[in-house]
Amino acid sequence: MIDWLRPERQDPKVTIGGQEIPLAIRRHARAKRMTMRLAPDGSEVRITMPQWGRTMDALVFVKSRSDWLERQLAAVPDSCPPVPGGTLLFRGVRLSVEWEPGLPRKPAVSEDRLRLGGPRETVTARVRRWLEAEALRLLSDDLAHYCALAGQAVPQLRLSRAVRRWGSCSGAGCIRINWRLIQAPDTVRRSVVAHEVAHLVHFDHSPAFHALLARLFEGDLRAADRWLKLEGRGLYAALG
Repeated sequence: MIDWLRPERQDPKVTIGGQEIPLAIRRHARAKRMTMRLAPDGSEVRITMPQWGRTMDALVFVKSRSDWLERQLAAVPDSCPPVPGGTLLFRGVRLSVEWEPGLPRKPAVSEDRLRLGGPRETVTARVRRWLEAEALRLLSDDLAHYCALAGQAVPQLRLSRAVRRWGSCSGAGCIRINWRLIQAPDTVRRSVVAHEVAHLVHFDHSPAFHALLARLFEGDLRAADRWLKLEGRGLYAALG
């Protein structure tokens, strides 16, 4: 069941199945209609609408799709951080987490296992730090590759922990990529980097942007986008 708070609140919220969730409204100059989606981790309901749209319009729109929202929220996976005896995704492959006191503290991939030693109570934190380091290493290589193809200087790269997007490119040329993409298959991760590099040339989603992106990325863009739509939510839940 969804309860509705007063629409005149500066930051409107809705209560979905007993859980109060913020309503993030974004007015966009090019938006022709209103669209809605749930954040991958279920943290907010996102509305994109034309600039002339009213907050009341957004609330009515969300209410009309209350059943869909409840189903989407119910489908958000439970958080499952990496622990000894558990599993995690790394570059699209599911690895079992194997901990033994005598192994090196630093995690290492061995076939279908991630092996490490050190204190058991710090396994989750150390695996997460290792994943972030691997993400930075691979994303740096991806960025250099696509910048060379696009004839662009390599901009500053920062890892993002955002729950709203997989990548972004600022007007100053800094590119941010979500570190959780280290869990996705290589082609999916690389498609996000190629997308942001194309924004270094075309800071929009014009036909020229899409033509450049198609030239830069060597894989199937539609397949990569489809994977993120189907599996992306799980990448947030898996690592918290």
